[in-house]
Amino acid sequence: MTDELQNVERIRAGLEAALNELIQDIATLQIFPPHRFPLGWRKAAKGRTVWRLLEEMITQNLEVKHQDIGIQSFSPATSEVGVYDFIFSLDGQERVFVNIKSAIKGERLSKDDISKARKLEEFFSVDATRILLIATFEIEFFANMTLQINKCTVLPVMWIPDIYVNPSNNANLQSSRYKSIQTATRRTGLEFLELLRGEIQKADEKGAAKRRKQADR
Repeated sequence: MTDELQNVERIRAGLEAALNELIQDIATLQIFPPHRFPLGWRKAAKGRTVWRLLEEMITQNLEVKHQDIGIQSFSPATSEVGVYDFIFSLDGQERVFVNIKSAIKGERLSKDDISKARKLEEFFSVDATRILLIATFEIEFFANMTLQINKCTVLPVMWIPDIYVNPSNNANLQSSRYKSIQTATRRTGLEFLELLRGEIQKADEKGAAKRRKQADR
């Protein structure tokens, strides 16, 4: 493994350890009083339903407690439409970007949206050595209207093994393998950028072909 990849792994593992330590303090979140939901979660038992609340809870607690869990500096993103939710540094030597995701415990494997592919291309085109991590929090819903965070896994976006840009879904980068480091493909940011550009081109070609087919009808 090259020095660059070793550094990414060091930072990845450091953030994962810090976030799992943070979870010990904020593991349970009371969403609503149970009597307001007499039939329970029902259709609301989805990650996207509570994702924004979860993100806000995590970023606020990191802002207050980051030094207690081994993170030297922390700052939340200033935009809600970018490719990352916060920036941190373990030792003051790097600025590392993090995208927060949630995943329901035991949920079947499926391709999920990671981010807009062109925004990612723009992000890495500025500097291909940038480090962008996905922090996925495994959540579980309970009948008393609480949400429990069981664990957090961290994977570099650059190491996603199944890079795919969906031409029918706003050209989002999608992956079903972003929740486990065991399936990661270790590559540099430049290698990832080249692969991403290739997938964007494929998506564009598929989209253009679909539009031509619809126009010929």
